[in-house]
Amino acid sequence: MHVCGQNPRSHWTLLPNILVVEVDGSVGQQPLSCLELPEELMKRDNKTQDIFWKKDGVQEAQRGNSYLVQLEESLGGGNYTCHSKDGSLINHTVVLIQEEETQRRKILVKTDQEDYLRCSAQNYNGEFHCSWTWHRSRVGKVAFIKARRIADKDDTQCSVDTSVQHWKCSSGQSNFSCTVDRSGDGISCQDEEHCPYAEESQQVYITVYVRTEHFLVENYSKHFFLSEIVKPDKVRISKVNKTMIKWSYPSSWSSPYSYFPLTFQIKQLRGVCKRCDNPCADSKPTKNLTVQSTDICQFEVKHKAKAVCVRAKDALCNSQWSEWSHFRLRRGKKNKKNKHQ
Repeated sequence: MHVCGQNPRSHWTLLPNILVVEVDGSVGQQPLSCLELPEELMKRDNKTQDIFWKKDGVQEAQRGNSYLVQLEESLGGGNYTCHSKDGSLINHTVVLIQEEETQRRKILVKTDQEDYLRCSAQNYNGEFHCSWTWHRSRVGKVAFIKARRIADKDDTQCSVDTSVQHWKCSSGQSNFSCTVDRSGDGISCQDEEHCPYAEESQQVYITVYVRTEHFLVENYSKHFFLSEIVKPDKVRISKVNKTMIKWSYPSSWSSPYSYFPLTFQIKQLRGVCKRCDNPCADSKPTKNLTVQSTDICQFEVKHKAKAVCVRAKDALCNSQWSEWSHFRLRRGKKNKKNKHQ
């Protein structure tokens, strides 16, 4: 559907048939046209007055090729369709409303003083995941995703499949593919041009547009190097003998390990906190030890330790620690005589 006329508010096309109108809270109008080209109007034999309009499936009083969307505060968004006299669909436009930054009511919320978008990578293979938290009264869905390796002013073109779940963004510098999580509160992206053995020269720029059922739209952005967001998966701990444990690199971590070494932190716990949600974080350690290894690690546990916790991080970058892995030691006990014997 064609957008016509002059309007003091800015407007732009997010995707084909999806128009974003930026508002400042005042009353206004946004013109739409049903038929865009003059030759289309000629084919209609000047019967454009027979065209009628619907908003969200409800017929409107306005008729003709032009329609004025009424804007007031954050209202005016909707699914606008134009129809011929017999009711057949001619064209359609979804109008999304974007409020000014100073008036914007956030669709997403921050948690624990973090950014709106929380991003992490399991390794250096070019794949990363970003998640967010919906406002409890404004749960929405993803409207658009843009991923690239340079800042906003570039030639990146993004497209989406018919399911509106799988996105591709391409430019002369990068190619990204992104998929919306089934839960709707995150995306997984892959930088298809990324080489894990080369030093990153440009940051990843990710922008997510989210919309509500009331046709409000907001965008949230984050930029980073993969080395800044890499977070290894949990390590697996197993018992060698009564005094020795071992663990190995997470299977998802990049290899060879000599090129992507990890540093490990070890906690030995004297007591077992049965009521703790996270015993490794909540319990007092006997001592914190840090070791670096490019192979399977073995560690001799102190006699008084009841449990061991291990976590990992990239040895060469100041990135995130993995979640703790907890291993409870079951030492043999001496048999006690039966009271009744």
